[in-house]
Amino acid sequence: MIRLSSIVEDDPPVEAYKACRNPLRPPSLESFSSGICPGEEMGSKEAFLQQFYVPDYIFDPQSIVKSPMHIPECPVVVFINSRSGGQLGGDLLATYRGLLNKSQVFDLGDEAPDKVLHKLYHNLEALKLCNDDFASEIEKRLKLIVAGGDGTASWLLGVVSDLKLARPPAIATVPLGTGNNLPFSFGWGKKNPGTDAESVKSFLAQVIAAKEMKIDSWHIIMKMKAPKEGSCDPIAPLELPHSLHAFHRVSDTDSLKQEGYDTFRGGFWNYFSMGMDAQVSYAFHSERKLHPEKFKNQLVNQTTYAKLGCTQGWFCASLFHPSSRNIAQLTKVKIMKRHGGHWEELTIPRSIRSIVCLNLPSFSGGLNPWGTPNERKERDRDLTEPLVDDGRLEVVGFRDAWHGLVLLAPKGHGTRLAQAHRIRFEFHKGAADCTYMRIDGEPWKQPLPVDDDTVVVEISHLGQVNMLATQDCKSKSVSDPHVSLSHTHVDEDAEDSNEESDEDSEERRKFGAADTFRIPEGVDISHLS
Repeated sequence: MIRLSSIVEDDPPVEAYKACRNPLRPPSLESFSSGICPGEEMGSKEAFLQQFYVPDYIFDPQSIVKSPMHIPECPVVVFINSRSGGQLGGDLLATYRGLLNKSQVFDLGDEAPDKVLHKLYHNLEALKLCNDDFASEIEKRLKLIVAGGDGTASWLLGVVSDLKLARPPAIATVPLGTGNNLPFSFGWGKKNPGTDAESVKSFLAQVIAAKEMKIDSWHIIMKMKAPKEGSCDPIAPLELPHSLHAFHRVSDTDSLKQEGYDTFRGGFWNYFSMGMDAQVSYAFHSERKLHPEKFKNQLVNQTTYAKLGCTQGWFCASLFHPSSRNIAQLTKVKIMKRHGGHWEELTIPRSIRSIVCLNLPSFSGGLNPWGTPNERKERDRDLTEPLVDDGRLEVVGFRDAWHGLVLLAPKGHGTRLAQAHRIRFEFHKGAADCTYMRIDGEPWKQPLPVDDDTVVVEISHLGQVNMLATQDCKSKSVSDPHVSLSHTHVDEDAEDSNEESDEDSEERRKFGAADTFRIPEGVDISHLS
C-alpha cells in the first residue's frame, strides 16, 4: 500500500528542500495576492485562467519563487492521452499548454501519472514542512483533469487510489474515447469535446463549479492454471487488460491457493462484463490494433462497432462462436449481498448470453441497463436504484443485442439479476474452450478449463475515490436527499470493507498505481478506449 509517508521517506523533505532551494524565504499566506496581479509567473494570462494556474516551483523546487502570487481558487493538474480521439488528443494538449502553465499539463504518452503525482506530492510535503503556506493551499484545493477514453480515466483513478492520500484530489474526466461511460456518468458528456481555447475555458468553468462525489472502487482477482511453458509475467499468449497483473505472492491462508496456478489482480470503477458484449468489444479492439488509421473518428468507430455486433452473432446465436452460448453453460455465479454476509448461488436464466456487473449508470456509451426498480420490486426482490457509493454492484443480464435495444426506450432495462457486495464466477470444464471478458472498456479472450481445473474470478468492494460532477450528473449517491435511508447501512459497511481477513489482505495490498494498475513503460496507450 503506497501512503504519503512512503512517498517522502526516501528523501527527507526538509533536507531535500534546503538542498535544492536557493536561499529564499518560503512564501507566507500574507505575501499572496488575493486579487489579480500581473506577476511574472502568470505573465499576461487573463484573470479567469489564474484560478487554475499552478506555478513552476510546485513541480520543481529549484525554480525561483516570484512574489506576489495569486492564490488559485481551483488549481489543476491536467493529464491528456494525446493519442486518444485521433488528432483531438494532440490538439487538446496544445490548447491546455497554451492557456495554462506547461508544467501543469502532462502528455500520458510521455509521462505516467503515478510518477508525476509521486513527485508532486513529494514536493508539496517538503514545501509544507518548510512552512510554505502557498503549497499547503495548492494541496487543499487541487483538482485533476484527465482527457482520454474510459481506459485512460481508469488508469488515473487507479493511481490516485493507490496513493492513499489524506486529502485526495477530485477528478474531472474529458470524453475523448469511444464509450466515454465515466465522463457521461458525472455530467461531462459523451461526445468528443472542442479543442479550441474557448471550449477549454468552458470546460474549466464547469470544473470550478463542479461538486465532489465519491465513487466505489472494485477489486478483481482471477486464478487459473499456469501455462505449461513460460512464466505468468509477462502473460503470453493471454493478453490481459492493463488493469490486471500477475500476482505471485498469495497468503498461506488462501483457500484457492494451489500449486501450478497463477493469480492476477487489479480493479475497476465502471463495469466488469462477460459474454457476447465483451466478444464484440474484443473484435473491435483487435481490428483497431491491426488498422489504427481507420479508427480516428468517433462516429466511424461507433458504426464499426455496430457492424461487428452483427458479424459476431450478438443479434442471433452464432454457430461459429461457441463462446457465445449462454452464461449458465459457462460459469457458476455466487454472490454476497452485503459485507459480512454469506455466499449464495445466483440463478442465471438460460437465455442470458451476456452479464454485466455495473458500478455506474452508464454502459455502451450512456445506456443505463439497471434503470430504476419500482416500489414492488424494491420490496419483493430487495432491488434498489443504483448508487455509485453504496458498496454494491448491479448485476444485469442480456439475451442478445435486440434485448439491449430496449435500453433506448423510456424506463427500459436489462434483466435485473442481483445487487451484490462481492461476486464470484467459477468456470469448470464445460461448453466452450474460452469466453470473453471486459473491464472498463478493455476486453480480453479468456481461456476456460480443458480438464478438471477451475478458473475463478472474484470481485469485491475495495474503497472509494473522489470524482467531480456537473449539474447534469447521471450518478446518484447515498448522500442525495431523496435516497432512502435503507441505503446508508450499505455505505457504512463499504467503509469497513477495507479491513479484510488474512486470506484477502495480501492480495488486496495494492490497488492502482505502482505494481498492479500502472501502464507498463513502452506500451502504446493509443489502444486505451
